[in-house]
Amino acid sequence: MSRDTTASLSTGFGRRDFLAAASVALSGGLAGCTGVFAAEGNQVNIAGSSTVFPVTEAIASSFSEENPTVNLSMSKTGTGGGFGNFFCAGRTDINNASRAIADAETEQCGSNDVTPLEFTVATDALTVVVNPDADWIDCLTVEQLQEIWQADGAQRWSDINEDWPDEEVELYGAATTSGTFDYFKEAVLGEELNHRSDYYATERDRTIVQGVQGSEAAMGYFGFSYYSENPNSIKAVSIDDGNGCVEPSIETAKSGEYTPLSRPLYIYVAKESLAEPAVRDFVRFYMEQAATDLVSEVGYVPITDQQRDDNLEKLESHIEEVTE
Repeated sequence: MSRDTTASLSTGFGRRDFLAAASVALSGGLAGCTGVFAAEGNQVNIAGSSTVFPVTEAIASSFSEENPTVNLSMSKTGTGGGFGNFFCAGRTDINNASRAIADAETEQCGSNDVTPLEFTVATDALTVVVNPDADWIDCLTVEQLQEIWQADGAQRWSDINEDWPDEEVELYGAATTSGTFDYFKEAVLGEELNHRSDYYATERDRTIVQGVQGSEAAMGYFGFSYYSENPNSIKAVSIDDGNGCVEPSIETAKSGEYTPLSRPLYIYVAKESLAEPAVRDFVRFYMEQAATDLVSEVGYVPITDQQRDDNLEKLESHIEEVTE
């Protein structure tokens, strides 16, 4: 695991401190050990999306209060990095994911006898942010987002609108291993356009926050949770998908008004890991908590009671299969 990934785990605050500290201590083990986790039996190992991380972290913190003997190890590796390097390699039990698993990843899992089980756990309003002093911008059309983020796209704010400052746009966004990158590219740029590469790409969402805070000419994007932590020091940009400007929020994501950047969030569970009591207990707890205000508190839309019940029914059927 890279030094940057390990460092990112120590940036939690408040109720997140315990798990962030634990993740730093255990992240080296994720990078170097294979087969150790299942043998330990009382450990749950999670990697993947930095967007889903706050949901999993909050639920894991509540679970740890009730189950102090279960060891939870969590890392931010990006959705793709989590699938490719850990989950589908048989090295973690759960992968946080801000997009659905890709066919190639499913094939990789299969070649390593890992059966990925998908569970929707929240809805996100992927958020474009700028510096609060950027008083010329409050709303962007999808076409303007394309102008900014496509390969060989706009270099200066005035390239997008001649009334805007003749200053170079400083861009911060998700790394290519991130599900947020994949979703943003698909939702905004589509199949015809490539995402530009001349921007600061990172899995460390708080680095994006700091970059946007530090420059009037900056723009970034990430999950709504990271905006909701910093509403006074960065500004969310409303998006016009053809029906007027809509501000990103839990309410507009839930109603479906915030398009095209509302998206489902997932966890993927290795079916084989459900043979371990600690894993199945944690996943049961996760499914129940994903329908509560705990998810809202970290800036996402909880799943519905029906989704919760469907998740639990699906989970129990697979638990029965691996424990017969």
